[in-house]
Amino acid sequence: MKSSKLILLACLLGGSAVAIGAFGAHGLKELLQASGRADTFETAVRYKMYHALVLLAMGIYRSENEMRRNLYHAAAWAFGIGILIFSGSLYVLCLTGITWLGAITPLGGLGLIAGWILLALSFMKGK
Repeated sequence: MKSSKLILLACLLGGSAVAIGAFGAHGLKELLQASGRADTFETAVRYKMYHALVLLAMGIYRSENEMRRNLYHAAAWAFGIGILIFSGSLYVLCLTGITWLGAITPLGGLGLIAGWILLALSFMKGK
């Protein structure tokens, strides 16, 4: 993924994390409190923002340095998919009460963890 596209994706994810967080804090406050899911919703927004910032840093760094590009690209995809599954499943769980979605949330977490591992490996020297 080109650094400019990675930076654009990070900006879109970061901006949407702010918008969704604000909507949850204000527009969905009563629903989230009634369902007892306010903390879960906040976790989804927080993790989305954390990983949007990682993607932003990756985009900036990529434009400046050399690394093992295949692993670097795989890390970007793992972060993106992890955000989608982790935060997305928690958003839907909070808004709909469909509890089985909580079962797929850990898959998103694994995607986020894989992104961190792949990112680390992309900067390690060697063959």
